[in-house]
Amino acid sequence: MSVMWEMLAMLQSAPQALPDVASPVVTSTAADAATATTTAIAPGGGLDVLKLVLDASLPVKFVMGLLLLASIASWIIIFLKQSVLRAAAKGADGFEEKFWSGADLTHLYRDATERNRVTSGTEAIFEAGFREFSRLRQRKGMDSRIQLEGAQRGMRAQLAREVDALEHNLEFLANVGSISPYVGLFGTVWGIMISFQGLASMKAATIATVAPGISEALVATAMGLFAAIPAVWAYNRIATKVERLNVRYEAFVEEFSSILQRQAPVGD
Repeated sequence: MSVMWEMLAMLQSAPQALPDVASPVVTSTAADAATATTTAIAPGGGLDVLKLVLDASLPVKFVMGLLLLASIASWIIIFLKQSVLRAAAKGADGFEEKFWSGADLTHLYRDATERNRVTSGTEAIFEAGFREFSRLRQRKGMDSRIQLEGAQRGMRAQLAREVDALEHNLEFLANVGSISPYVGLFGTVWGIMISFQGLASMKAATIATVAPGISEALVATAMGLFAAIPAVWAYNRIATKVERLNVRYEAFVEEFSSILQRQAPVGD
């Protein structure tokens, strides 16, 4: 019995081996990916877009630069066009008010042809038509129909020049609106290709590994939409205003032609 107690005492005093616990191993690849992901997070918890842009590859940066320049140019054209269209509508209102107030046509033509005065819009159309009508009217034996046709040709030629001036640079807005999303998509595809190519040299691929590269690439698509949406909206709005002014100019040509038609027989 005493022997058994001695054996139990020996077992209790013997050192017991602890079970092996596998220590967590963090690969340098995962650590680097986690670090790259956290650097794109702003201190307040939001996304640091500037950091994503600066860390992007050179081709993606080039695409973003093109989109930024296109966006800036689009906004400049938008503000200039709004000013031009506003002035054209105001000028048409002012001249038509004088024209339909019963003022003498010769007096209106003299005002339009004053030295160092540039006419535009409805007044320029009136000046071109009345100048041609007066020139043909001074010729002896000139048929009244030829006088009217000459005046109409002069007015329509001036109308085409006025509309062309209003539509200047509109094609740039159309191109930006239609091409910018595809340019941004090209930058996104390129960035994603670079991200997945980098996975070939990594043993462990996680979402933290590819997230920074994909985020940088998606910024290019966002910038493409940022440039395209205002350009498309402005193009549709400006084109509608130009079309309204065009209809207004054409209506004035027809109305002024009727007035000249009544005056043409007098000069025969």
